[in-house]
Order: sequence, then C-alpha cells, then structure tokens
Amino acid sequence: MKDALAAARSAAVPSGVHGGDGARVAAALGVDASEVLDLSASTNPLAPDVVALAARYLDGLRRYPDPSDATTALGTAMGVEADRLLLTNGGSEAISLVAGELGGHVEEPEFSLHPRGGGPRWRSNPHNPTGRLAAAHEQAGVWDEAFYPLATGRWTRGDPDAVVVGSLTKLCSCPGLRLGYVLAAPELIARLASRQVCWSVNALAAALLPDLLAAVDLPGWAAGIAELRAELVGVLDAHGLEPLASDANYVLCARAHGLRERLVPYGVVVRDCATFGLSGHARVAVPGEPGLARLADALDASAP
Repeated sequence: MKDALAAARSAAVPSGVHGGDGARVAAALGVDASEVLDLSASTNPLAPDVVALAARYLDGLRRYPDPSDATTALGTAMGVEADRLLLTNGGSEAISLVAGELGGHVEEPEFSLHPRGGGPRWRSNPHNPTGRLAAAHEQAGVWDEAFYPLATGRWTRGDPDAVVVGSLTKLCSCPGLRLGYVLAAPELIARLASRQVCWSVNALAAALLPDLLAAVDLPGWAAGIAELRAELVGVLDAHGLEPLASDANYVLCARAHGLRERLVPYGVVVRDCATFGLSGHARVAVPGEPGLARLADALDASAP
C-alpha cells in the first residue's frame, strides 16, 4: 500500500477531533475502508460481527422505532430498573442531554465532548486519553463509563448519587449503529427523555440490542483485552514509543511525535492527541491478533 502517491494523499488527511479517521484515510489511499486498520477508534476487538447479527432485523427499517423492549433488555443485563435508563443515539447524545440539563466541568485533559463550564465534575473512567481507572475514593458528579466494562468486566462503578453516561458503540464495536445510554435517578431520566428528539434511537439499533447483549461476556472480554493490551504495550515499547500504563482498551504513548503520519501510508491509523492538549502523544487502540501483527509490521517498515 505504501508508495509516494499514497504518502502524499494520506498526508492531506488531518486528524479528526474524535478519531475514527479510517474511512477518510481509506478514501485518500484509494482503497476500501475494510483495508485500513483504524486504531484511532477504540472499539472492542473481541465483539461478534455486528453485520451478521443485524441481517435478520433489516425489515425493521420499514417501521418507526420503539426502544422500550431494548431499554428493558439493557436494564436486565445491567441489573438496574428500566426507569433508570435512557437509550440514546450513541454516547455523544447521552453526553449532550446530560450536559444540557446539568452543565459541568472537567479537569484537563479530558474528552472534548464533555462540558467546560459550571456544574458537576465530569470524569471519564477509565480516563480518556490516559486509560487509567479512577481511584476508589475519587468522586465525580457524572461518570463517562464508555470504556469501563472493557476495563473491569463490570457494567458500572455503581456510585449511588452519580449520573453515568455510557456507549454500547465501544463495547459491541458498532459505531455506525449509534447506541448509548444514561443511567441516573428516574426523575432525571424523565427530564432527559423530555429533551430527547423523537425517534432518536433508530429501529435497527433498538431491534438488534437484545441480541448484542446476549453475546456480551464482560469478564471474558475484559480478560482478553488485558492480554491483548500487554502484547500491544510490548510492541510499542520495542519501538521506543514510551507506552504509559493503562487499564483500558487503548494505550497512550508519550514519545509518538509524527507517529500518525508515519503509519497512515501503510493503512494504519492511530489517534493524534494534540486535540487533548498532548502534543507528541498518540493513543493506540488495542487490536486483535491480526491487527497487532499488522501494526508491528507497519512500525518496522516506517521506522526512521
């Protein structure tokens, strides 16, 4: 894939604000998106193929969506009452709804979609982009637990007075399906629901969610991610990228200046962390075994 033309084209693809740049890089390289290893988006490499699961529900595209059964299924999986849950159009809508209702502030660096103003403290757990879990004594008014299940093997930390925003996109590796949620007291959930756009959660996502949840293996996935992360750290360390300790399905590298530009011509994309205010750092998602081998080959081939 690497040639002078590919390098020139890929250099013209700037890093996106939120990662997930694989499709744009593929277009620049003139290849199908499936040929690009996108490690700028931290999804679960152990999740089942969502396309195969979704095929049986395509008929639902002819009907308006009703998320009630899907909400009940998620509540059962998480062990919480359905009236404490609101399904959303991805984690981004969950964040937007809660921020619009409660406001909030962060301690930088932090995920860019979290509010920067007055109101409760927001904290991603594990932290984005460092990947470290919050200490048991640490408190927040709103926890962003998009990556928490893959880090711990549990659905939620369970702080009784905190609001939780989550993303099934990450857990089930289905970013195009757009599935997120808010976990909070019933009174707040009712207020958020009144702010939510009608039919926010699409029919395919609502119909498919129970099958996605039936395939979830939190303890198994968390253990598998830990093993793959250790292998990834070994590869990154061997190439002098200074990977930092992480509990998540991604690793922050402290010595990664120009890493994204090096790898893109080889069809491998990592997350440049300049948007977090961390110049010279890169966040690398944990891939499966084939992706790990491809990353190692690209690092070898692109070595200065």
